Amino acid sequence: MYGAPVDLSFKCLSSMTDALMEEPNQGLRPLKRNAEKKFCSRSLRLNNNMITDLSGFNNTVSAFLSEPSQLAWVDLSFNDISHVDSVLVELKELRVLYLHGNSICNLSEVDKLGVLPFLHTLTLHGNTMENEGSYRGYVIAALPHLKRLDFSTVTRQERIMAQVWHRPGNRGKNTRKNQDD
Repeated sequence: MYGAPVDLSFKCLSSMTDALMEEPNQGLRPLKRNAEKKFCSRSLRLNNNMITDLSGFNNTVSAFLSEPSQLAWVDLSFNDISHVDSVLVELKELRVLYLHGNSICNLSEVDKLGVLPFLHTLTLHGNTMENEGSYRGYVIAALPHLKRLDFSTVTRQERIMAQVWHRPGNRGKNTRKNQDD
């Protein structure tokens, strides 16, 4: 029923409205269109462009996809995105989100993705936030339903450690008692 990804990668897009002027790249599998000439796909590739924000994202998705509410896989890697836009958390069927190689600095941006019930695969490596020592544990604690983070399986041990060290009450606090007492 759903075909190949709609591939708008490597198009030098700087905005979502720029995408409306483009034809998707041809892949190995042909893209199928419905009677309205929209693509029968649940996947959208916008990687390796110059996108800084997602203004107009919904219009672009609606213009390309026959069932925009069923969008399940989005690749926004290697752009210049600095935060998790609210438009992404509206994608209730989203299962896979690639945001690696962007400019996201604040680890707390990950918290926004917690409302996505089916998100199981996420990439964030190559963002400044990755340099924080507790990066992986924080993400796993914030998104306990993840199965893969940065192309690596989330292990049972990582889940346990994330629960212990990154509980909402423990974030940013030293949980050890002062030994001088």
